[in-house]
Amino acid sequence: MDQETLEYFRKFLTDRLNDLLEQADSTVEGMTAQKESFPDPTDRASHEENRNFMLRIRDREHKLIKKIKQALERIDNDVFGICESCEEYISVERLKARPVTTQCIDCKTRAEAREKSLGL
Repeated sequence: MDQETLEYFRKFLTDRLNDLLEQADSTVEGMTAQKESFPDPTDRASHEENRNFMLRIRDREHKLIKKIKQALERIDNDVFGICESCEEYISVERLKARPVTTQCIDCKTRAEAREKSLGL
């Protein structure tokens, strides 16, 4: 992969990482702000459900943050865009669609088929 393409992905991943970290900070600030009192149990339940939903989203984003940091490490180690299974290059189109991927489309398809056949 040429240097220009690597820099494109580095910038894209760094920007995405910064956005996710900012969102995480705002969530923490919002949850530690003043406590709201809900006299109606239905309002309280709705508020709790919204809060739980937000926490699930942030948990998924936390996992994505870890994947982004790993992708940035792969860029630094000159192995970004190389499939960890077959060691062939991952297409730029696939990397644009899923820049944190570690497998080419063929290897990922085979892995998903194995998982499906095993019921995982």
